[in-house]
Amino acid sequence: MMSQSARCLWSEATISFPLTAHSGSGGDKTSTAISGRGMAVYLLTDDLEKIMENTFEVEAQPRTDTGKGASRRLRQAGLVPGIVYGAHQDPEMISVVHTDLLRRLDNEAFYSRILDLKIDGKSEQVILKDLQRHPARPYVVHADFLRVSATEKLKTRVPLHFIGDDVSPGLKAGGAISRHVTDVDVSCLPADLPEFIEVDVSALEIGDNILLSGLSMPSGVELLALAQEGDHDVPVVSVHVMHTGSDEEDEAVGEADVVGEAGEADEAPAS
Repeated sequence: MMSQSARCLWSEATISFPLTAHSGSGGDKTSTAISGRGMAVYLLTDDLEKIMENTFEVEAQPRTDTGKGASRRLRQAGLVPGIVYGAHQDPEMISVVHTDLLRRLDNEAFYSRILDLKIDGKSEQVILKDLQRHPARPYVVHADFLRVSATEKLKTRVPLHFIGDDVSPGLKAGGAISRHVTDVDVSCLPADLPEFIEVDVSALEIGDNILLSGLSMPSGVELLALAQEGDHDVPVVSVHVMHTGSDEEDEAVGEADVVGEAGEADEAPAS
């Protein structure tokens, strides 16, 4: 059962999921009736949608057929073949409804948050480990989910969110910002997994940069690149002089003039 609760907009009553929604209209407000455990309250439709958007629950069904033919039949039926593995358990072949998965993938946090994967009603805590998309068509070909253990560190990728662009003195002075890294591989316990890591560029001058070692990491989260042997402390973001291209064009014209003069000298008739 999910621990998230929904709060009624016009009372202090709190109820727990699972819930059943019934859309309707009352007065000048569009509302949704929610019933669960013998209770019934009303939520505004917009508020209900926000709750659902922040609930990362994935419904899946076990599958036994394997191979390209079986996967093709699943996709034709609107399902995505997948697999769940890890946590010292045997891998399990599953299928997920394509439209449901695609809707979840629109939210960036889905890629870096612990997910509640329900297989035939049984819940497992997982992360999305790998995703294969069709190279030309807008659909998912295969999905890999990794089981997580509360006591074991996991390795995954987390996006970077850059803030402070609007007040950066380097940008105000006419510089340009270059983002060299947009996500990082981390190691941490599931409870410490961040949805993203902020990179503050508000103090960067022209010529400044922030290295991997300069990132402000959440407690309990380790950058895998810095744990490796060798120098992997690469720049994450930098501010440099803006190039308009006019100088390069002038230089190219100058070079062309020199070449032209040299060619005219070579072609001059002998006296």
